[in-house]
Amino acid sequence: MAEARLEQVHRRCCGLDVHKDTVVGCVRVSDGPASVEEVRTFPTTTRGILELGDWLAERQVTIAAMESTGVYWKPLWNLLEDRFSLMLVNARHIKQVPGRKTDVKDCQWIAQLLACGLLNASFVPDRPQRELRDLTRQRAQLIQGRAQVANRIQKVLEDANIKLGSVASDVLGASGRDMLAALIEGKQSPEQMAQLARYRLRVKIPQLTEALRGGFNDHHRFMLKSLLSQVDHFGNQIESFDERIEQVMPPFFKAVITTMDEIPGFDRRAAQNVLAEIGADMSRFPSGAHLASWAGVCPGNNQSAGKRRSGRVTEGNRWLKRTLTQCAYAASRCKASYFRAQFHRVSKRRGCKRATLAVAHSQLRVVYELLRHNLKYKDLGVDYFDKLQGERYKSRLVKGLEKMGYKVTLEPQAA
Repeated sequence: MAEARLEQVHRRCCGLDVHKDTVVGCVRVSDGPASVEEVRTFPTTTRGILELGDWLAERQVTIAAMESTGVYWKPLWNLLEDRFSLMLVNARHIKQVPGRKTDVKDCQWIAQLLACGLLNASFVPDRPQRELRDLTRQRAQLIQGRAQVANRIQKVLEDANIKLGSVASDVLGASGRDMLAALIEGKQSPEQMAQLARYRLRVKIPQLTEALRGGFNDHHRFMLKSLLSQVDHFGNQIESFDERIEQVMPPFFKAVITTMDEIPGFDRRAAQNVLAEIGADMSRFPSGAHLASWAGVCPGNNQSAGKRRSGRVTEGNRWLKRTLTQCAYAASRCKASYFRAQFHRVSKRRGCKRATLAVAHSQLRVVYELLRHNLKYKDLGVDYFDKLQGERYKSRLVKGLEKMGYKVTLEPQAA
């Protein structure tokens, strides 16, 4: 029996197995019926990567593929993207045959799959968007760090039996910061510190007076002063990143952000995070459903023998998913919003977590349509599902009467 052979899609290609200090490349040439492979190892220094590029150019390689291994692929991509067509591949999609795991065999396997057209490229944006991603992701880390320090402040207050967080919704607000500064200074009584409350918090002065009575000593003062200094440092860093993001944001992005800001649950910072991850060109995604699957905000697809095994969502883009779930949580609390109605409709049957993910999915689909067709956002309204249910009920009654042989004519009742 003749051996079955896959059609060669790329005649001259290269598979790259990237590590921290070395990169192993396999050039695969299929000019005739047989394929010829050549393997070489290069250091991942700048000179080594440039030598790798010269080697690929000498072999007339047209396309190269590499695994997405941490951040080690980025230097190769930055130095070679202008010279070759590059493909970044999810490592889970190109698992090697068990028992055949070496650097040489890995790069040969990647080259073989690439030559046969069996690799799916991951989305890698252009350099300006990649740099914008770095800024928005680092800002997200700083915001998370500030939240962690705020939790530590609450821990110190609880240790001293200061119940400020039980009365004030924001311990680090204007009133809360004044009271914390007074606690550190240690010269005012609870009654005097309670008088530092501002605006609507002043109606809670009696409760604040009792909440500020506790065993606050020198140890707590030192801890609280240090943690507040960390909060200020994080705040300054976040402001610096906000300014830098505004400076490098493309002009077209700024116009799109204004449109996205109209979506319930979104603000300017969330819109920046989403655009940094997906960009403004939606032609790279075949449909809104494809984008939602890439982001990991839609049910998984795992069926066998006609049975659905699991609907668990995929990992997707965790940075984008984090922003979308935060926006979905905020949108579920916007009173006159379609997303609020959707959240309550789904949460009754599936719970709050699934409802939040469903809203995040809908928001991303809305973003896709707005960017793809250059539209303005128009909310369907909080009563959308009520109207839809009424129309379906009416249609069902009409069809039932028609099946019984009646001709049905509907006229609205006079007011």
